[in-house]
Amino acid sequence: MAISIAHNEAPGDWAAWGYGMAGMLIFSASLPATRVAVEALDPWFLTAGRALIAGVLAAGALLALRAPLPSRGDWGGLIWTALGVVVGFPLFSALALRFVPSSHAIPFIGLLPLATAGFAALIGQDRPRPLFWLFAVLGSTLVAGHAWLSGGLEFEAADLLMLAAIVTCGMGYAVGSKLTRRLGSLAVISWALVLSLPVSAVATIALWPADLMAAPASAWAGFAYVSVFSMFVGFLFWYRGLAAGGAARVGQLQLLQSFAGLGLAALLLGEPVGWSTWAVAAGVAVSVFAAWRSA
Repeated sequence: MAISIAHNEAPGDWAAWGYGMAGMLIFSASLPATRVAVEALDPWFLTAGRALIAGVLAAGALLALRAPLPSRGDWGGLIWTALGVVVGFPLFSALALRFVPSSHAIPFIGLLPLATAGFAALIGQDRPRPLFWLFAVLGSTLVAGHAWLSGGLEFEAADLLMLAAIVTCGMGYAVGSKLTRRLGSLAVISWALVLSLPVSAVATIALWPADLMAAPASAWAGFAYVSVFSMFVGFLFWYRGLAAGGAARVGQLQLLQSFAGLGLAALLLGEPVGWSTWAVAAGVAVSVFAAWRSA
């Protein structure tokens, strides 16, 4: 499948949802993979290292395609995108996952569609109708409410880190998807990563642990996944879907990411997932469809 670097990305409505679904499924493994990685790797090193690897891949893609430089007015948006998706979410979520299992952190993803839609409305990208917000809030309430009730309403200090991750990520998604309409999905994530390269390279060297090679293969597998797929490949699909179908509408797909992530956590990490979770997932799927239709 060709991922154009030009600005003429305008697939149909269902195609936009297809791109968004592909990105969501790729992202759904991010928190389980991060959880595996931080069991042996420092979260600060993980954040810097994944940005460095993805940045090198992005620079190679831009060079291979002979991509033109963004216009002067686009650099500010690219910086905000980088702060949100290259630095903010990876760092805050990695720090949180040092203290809580991925099954505790994953439900916070249910708040990400609201954060994305809110920032999209704030920057003037989308103007959903009032009924959309009703279903969007309902879906997020189902996800967050089920998570906290099933966990006994226990509050962890790491929850504040996850909330910071959600806010910064929502901002990065909204700003990045707006830029995608002009630059294309590959250009947006690639330039955001390249902008971060000087910092990520210096930070990776400075944070390089002395016992790095003692990390098990599972930690390296998690590191590789979040570096290549979570930080780069997933955004090629996700930003294209957000730009074509609207950040608020397609962003609702991330309500389903919590359940995809919980399924992966159960499969890969042996973390238990009750039957009630899948019942709520069905209700969330209905709210996602209703929000899409009402936007």
